[in-house]
Amino acid sequence: MINRVVLVGRLTRDPELKYTTNGTASLQFSIAVNRTFTSANGEREADFINCVAWRNQAENMAKFVRKGSLLGVEGRIQTRSYQAQDGSKRYVTEVVAESVQFLEPRSSQNREGGAYGQSQEMGGFGGYGGAGASNNFPQSSNSFGGGSYVAPTSNVFPDPAGSFNNEPDFSSTINISDDDLPF
Repeated sequence: MINRVVLVGRLTRDPELKYTTNGTASLQFSIAVNRTFTSANGEREADFINCVAWRNQAENMAKFVRKGSLLGVEGRIQTRSYQAQDGSKRYVTEVVAESVQFLEPRSSQNREGGAYGQSQEMGGFGGYGGAGASNNFPQSSNSFGGGSYVAPTSNVFPDPAGSFNNEPDFSSTINISDDDLPF
């Protein structure tokens, strides 16, 4: 069975950081994800997805993201139930965020009065190209992978045309038995 969710959207409200009775951090947030099609009147609709993050990831998100922040969220769908104050049983379906990436550079978030991004991975913010990944490119915080490619100022890679001969070598014979040929 597969239960994987990948979302890119904007926070609909400031996230709510709470702690469980045993001290575990929990962050409730909701993101708006645009649909790929437009309605009959030409407007693009959005889905509002409830999400939850736990532990260090929750605490770090509470510090750095605000309403309107663009996020990449990877996780799984979970349905849980609880007893409401009126005694009825309520069900909640949400995305449990296992990896969250800030998709805007810090400067654009400051200018818009939004959140502060980060270019390095912090506790619980694992993901593609994050901490432990090694590459030779300058890092930036505006891509889902925790870093984005910035064009080098000089030719970093060797010219592929000069590194090998594009023409096949037909000068040598192949030693193969007639029994091995399919025709």
